[in-house]
Amino acid sequence: MINLSESFDLRRRCHRGVAIAVATATALGAPISGSFGAPARVQTLSGQEQKVDIGFIEIDEDITLRRMVVHNANPRGTVLFLHGFPETLYAWKDISLTLAADYEVHAFDWPGFGFSSRPEPDKFSYAPRDYARVLNDYIRKSGINTSKLTIYATDIGALPALLLAQEKPAIATSIIVGDFAPFDRPQYMYESLQRLKAGPSIGLARDQLNKNRDDILENAFRRGLPKEAQFDVPREFKDDMSRAWGHGTMTTADAFSHYYAHFTRDQNHFESNLEQLEIPVKVVWGETDLYIKKEMGIELAGRIGAELTLLPGIGHYPHLQNPKQTIEEVRAAFR
Repeated sequence: MINLSESFDLRRRCHRGVAIAVATATALGAPISGSFGAPARVQTLSGQEQKVDIGFIEIDEDITLRRMVVHNANPRGTVLFLHGFPETLYAWKDISLTLAADYEVHAFDWPGFGFSSRPEPDKFSYAPRDYARVLNDYIRKSGINTSKLTIYATDIGALPALLLAQEKPAIATSIIVGDFAPFDRPQYMYESLQRLKAGPSIGLARDQLNKNRDDILENAFRRGLPKEAQFDVPREFKDDMSRAWGHGTMTTADAFSHYYAHFTRDQNHFESNLEQLEIPVKVVWGETDLYIKKEMGIELAGRIGAELTLLPGIGHYPHLQNPKQTIEEVRAAFR
């Protein structure tokens, strides 16, 4: 069995990386996808058998994404989930298995997260605008029918989805977003996030994130919630985040910091072009979100005329704290 450190180093030195993608997926215990092999079959609680396809797709010479596709032989449409910090595609696995009874479901690791590529910043800036380009290329290369596509994006995944929608009004039929910072409103953001947006403090804030790795992976999802609302994430998901944190040439926190280095510029671009947003958008927000206050979601919904759902007792990660609500929001988008 190839060990992880060897496979990651070899993959960085391999131009295409197809053979290494297979080795990495095998080392992770993941089903191997597409051209790499047959999808795994998983039986859900309802007794239905779903095909789960986890593997890699090349976006360009610098970016290869790890992705998950849960197949449906006759889907009513396609759902694409976009994760936040410090997540990986495994945040969506259980939700995807449920929704795959009716839809084809996709999720991928953003560059710098999970086991997707982590190129040096001189080749890829990790800015929301660049993530929007990766999202567009993923949709195109995956052959997704955009006339029957709902995008569900949270945290760092949401602004790229909306930036792409401004540029390409036919990229999806609906978008659901929540718990992110569409506008430059530091007063609505957690103190550590504010420091990532302030020039001299960026390096210190990034170092603190890396120093607090174990605490972030253990407590970020339930921080700020009362005791009765505390919840645990699946062990498989937690282990995946832990293994992925230091994958490649930078950590998950480093990629997050690079994202924030260009964040204000891209927020301002989004706000100055709100009239270009033609795709129907729904805003779903955890009412007790500690990291991005609900006022940010209220302003966004008001500015773009979107339906707003505030979720009582829910924090920054509604899809983890109350996955049934997320499933219903997706189903409602197709109705």
